[in-house]
Amino acid sequence: MSSKKQLQVYSQEEIRKHASADDLWITIDGSVYDLTRFADLHPGGAFPLLEFAGKDATDAFYGLHRQDVLRKYDRYKIGTIADFKPQVEWREPGSSSKVPYAEPMAFQGFKSPYYNESHFKFRDAVRAILDPMIEEARQYEESGEKPSDEFLQKLGAHGILAANVGPGPWLKAFKLPGGISADEYDHFHELLLHGEFARFSAPGFTSGLLGGMTISVPTVLNFGSPALRAKVIPEVFSGKKRMALAITEPYTGSDVANIKTTAVKTPDGKHFIVNGVKKWITTGHHADYFSTAVRTEKGISMLLIERGEGVETKLIKTSYSPSAGTAYVTFENVKVPVEHLLGKENKGFHVVLSNFNRERWSMLTGASMAARLAVEECFKWANQRQVFGKRLIDQPVIRFKLAKMIASVESVHSWIEHLTYQMDNMDYAEQSSKLAGPIALCKYKVTRMLHDVSDDACQIFGGRAITKTGMGRQIETLQRTYKFTAILGGAEEIMADLGVRQAMKKFPIGARL
Repeated sequence: MSSKKQLQVYSQEEIRKHASADDLWITIDGSVYDLTRFADLHPGGAFPLLEFAGKDATDAFYGLHRQDVLRKYDRYKIGTIADFKPQVEWREPGSSSKVPYAEPMAFQGFKSPYYNESHFKFRDAVRAILDPMIEEARQYEESGEKPSDEFLQKLGAHGILAANVGPGPWLKAFKLPGGISADEYDHFHELLLHGEFARFSAPGFTSGLLGGMTISVPTVLNFGSPALRAKVIPEVFSGKKRMALAITEPYTGSDVANIKTTAVKTPDGKHFIVNGVKKWITTGHHADYFSTAVRTEKGISMLLIERGEGVETKLIKTSYSPSAGTAYVTFENVKVPVEHLLGKENKGFHVVLSNFNRERWSMLTGASMAARLAVEECFKWANQRQVFGKRLIDQPVIRFKLAKMIASVESVHSWIEHLTYQMDNMDYAEQSSKLAGPIALCKYKVTRMLHDVSDDACQIFGGRAITKTGMGRQIETLQRTYKFTAILGGAEEIMADLGVRQAMKKFPIGARL
């Protein structure tokens, strides 16, 4: 831990002299803290501090607090112990974790056929950008406020918003982290990017920041007119405007074909008049644009609707933070230029389906990292938590739970990397033909994995796992929010069924036992 102030070096004898309420020093891993003025402000009262006055409190501190508490109260550090070698690793923001399985195996020294030097450079550069933003992200998660324009635009300036939508010519307008060129950028870079955002452990905030944009922008990039793309895409990728995908309705969750929102052309043929409601729209409460599924005269169409007269949004409070901007959206006689049609009229179902594979795949990448973070948290906690005179990790039952978690995470992550490789080496038509089933099945498996990992992590952390602050905060967040992955983008049951139905299409007619 670094500090700009002048620090003194003290002997153990000197520290032991400061052991009263009026003169209270403690040491933590060789660092000396003068807590005399802080004792009465301590959230747990003065007594726990007095118990360790003039003594080493390392084990007691790490049994109750996360390391970032030391950063928060760095002003009370006055020196170090002479000739003391720190025992605790100080992890700086932006660095990689050395805890086994806390990073994908390719980033812990194992060989991989998938990653090259550009991926390592990109991951490190993205982490250096995002890690210093974690605390602010978690503050938004806690307050439920909309992600600020400044936060969004900082990401936009780094090209990170555009990079979230995947490889494509739009990246040529940006200088990507790590000096990666638009031509180098592939789905493995994107996989790493989604994983880094998952490290925020602020799923509501991250959804409000990126969720709606990531799944809605491709409808404009791939199906909007050149004029529409030229207007909308720079605004969204710079972070100046926000966008949401408005498909789901109160009456039709996964049953997209039966949407009821209507779009009727005006007599002069220049506008559509849109009426209807949408529900559970991620980022909807914050959005400036809505890529919207509507029912036109002879089928389903997609329209880009700009927030304005007749568009109203109402916040829906879900299990994660209101910062997600999950919304109930009402369209009442909204006038939409026909130039805002995405794709062909009455052929919007193709637009709706076109991005499902990528949407589900991006959910897998973030979910994998969320589970991996839980493994890291549990591994650390099991090594530092003392129970019945020994560490948790010394209990076979705890090691077995960790083994289950690790095996589940690594197995699923390997499948995700395999699917990512296919995406990099198949054109869109081949992906549509071959990957819908495997991605659906992988999504089903990922959410079952999250269920099991979350459950075991809660048992390892005990009461702290159901507490929103402190040691178990990331486990509590996972336990409270992992079901979003099991429902959004296609419910578990539908994913499992889709996977098998897709396989049946290729089942050999003559196959028999």
